[in-house]
Amino acid sequence: MNILGVIASSFRLAAQYLAVATGSSPYVTVYPWTSTGFGTKFSDPATTPTGTGFGIAFTPSNNAIAVAHATSPFVSAYPWSASGFGTKYSDPATLPSGTSLAVQWNNSGDVIAVGDNNSRFITAYAWSSGFGSKYADPASLPADAVRNLDWYYNGTALAVSTTDSAPRAEVYAWSAGFGTKYANPASALGSNGQDVKFSNAGDNIAVATSLTPWINAYAWSSGWGTKYSNPATLPAGNDGYCVAWSPNDADIAIGYGATSPRLNVYPWSSGFGTKYANPGTVPTNEVRSVSFSKNGDAIAAGHESSPNLSVYPWSAGFGTKYANPATLPSGTSLGVAFV
Repeated sequence: MNILGVIASSFRLAAQYLAVATGSSPYVTVYPWTSTGFGTKFSDPATTPTGTGFGIAFTPSNNAIAVAHATSPFVSAYPWSASGFGTKYSDPATLPSGTSLAVQWNNSGDVIAVGDNNSRFITAYAWSSGFGSKYADPASLPADAVRNLDWYYNGTALAVSTTDSAPRAEVYAWSAGFGTKYANPASALGSNGQDVKFSNAGDNIAVATSLTPWINAYAWSSGWGTKYSNPATLPAGNDGYCVAWSPNDADIAIGYGATSPRLNVYPWSSGFGTKYANPGTVPTNEVRSVSFSKNGDAIAAGHESSPNLSVYPWSAGFGTKYANPATLPSGTSLGVAFV
């Protein structure tokens, strides 16, 4: 792991909150989180997102939270504190171009990127206690709707996963704006890119896709490297919706379609290891979002069907599922984020 990764791992504290973007009003739900499980749900924001919440993110300093959602203004951001949601920030002067499916701040918290389903597909704004000016669009726009996105650990690259049109995952250099798009991977993705994540150390990149093998991993070093061999035990059903690395990159998780167990986790060491045993209580339907806690001791799966969110202790394998929160998420949990 690079030195920044070592420092980040050394100083991560236990997660304090677990946030969920949902398919039904109020479209965003946040819980306190401790090692014993869920606390009492925070009050909803006074001005809720205007449609289905697809993506959710906190700033690195945890002082703001953003939701990517289905209807105008397509992205809503709020101050965040231990008291919960503050008054919604003003909308950006130039809105995303359509239904927003993903949102993420860079590592320094001064840029926020939004992926959507209409050309231009990707929009980035300066951020300083609110939306600033929109950055110029990349010279080469993403090939199709941006289903998800992820910043490189030091903010020098931005990856997007795209639906329908090849190459289905693309990475742009970033330096005070979009730079040149990196050459596409030599081993092309054969189906829709549903999610993309850089490893925390920055030496690998993983993409969840809608068809077999559903999870794809490549080396990364200032560009796409060789694709790793597929895991020996593939996900049991179609539609790889989401992927997540554990904080120390020792494990990689994928959430997928309706066939049980809907959530696979593999050890990682220069490639996929033998799949961990399934959780004792599997998610009730398609897993649409997945996240490890910041210190790696829990894993959350957002899914269709009640209770819509399942969280498990994690220590080189699943522990017994935590009790459901007293107030369940309001619908399918399409985005989850620990902080």
